[in-house]
Amino acid sequence: MAFARSDSRRTTPTAEPVALKLLVAGGFGVGKTTLVGAVSEIRPLRTEEALSEVGRPVDDTEGVESKTTTTVAMDFGRITLKDDLVLYLFGTPGQDRFWFLWDELAQGALCAVVLADTRRLEDCFAAVDYFERRGIPFAVAVNCFDGARLHDPESVREALDLDSGVPVVLCDARERESAKNVLITVVEHAAKVAESRRHPAAT
Repeated sequence: MAFARSDSRRTTPTAEPVALKLLVAGGFGVGKTTLVGAVSEIRPLRTEEALSEVGRPVDDTEGVESKTTTTVAMDFGRITLKDDLVLYLFGTPGQDRFWFLWDELAQGALCAVVLADTRRLEDCFAAVDYFERRGIPFAVAVNCFDGARLHDPESVREALDLDSGVPVVLCDARERESAKNVLITVVEHAAKVAESRRHPAAT
């Protein structure tokens, strides 16, 4: 009587990776769509529409005159940082008239990146205020545009009146590794914030 030989080696089921939601926010034309596209391992979902003459009175294009499109809902991408950690990236629209979408996009977000352009630094004030008021950990990433004057992170922190614990980093949103380092920075920051909330220091 023949018996099939069984393989005594058992394969351990691979655990599902942890999936985290991260927002990419900032002013109009600051590079949110570019950053999501630079790091996404899937073809990013984009909801861009051409700028129209009708929208020009409400879309401030000063400083980004060459911009011809705008995000009207969100950008979406995905990146695997480690075998057990996947980030889902949601880029928010930058114009005031689309801010009603932010509350829905922020649902369940672990943390956020606020992209800043030092030539239009005031454009990211609203995003910084939004995440501060909702207690969502965030980092500020200064997108270093060609031809723009470079400012050190501490000068940007002072200009934005940020708490000392909020990371401020320089980046090039077009470069995958630079953008990836921004994401790693903000995830590590969010982990520290979560730990401090679980174990607050005794006062």
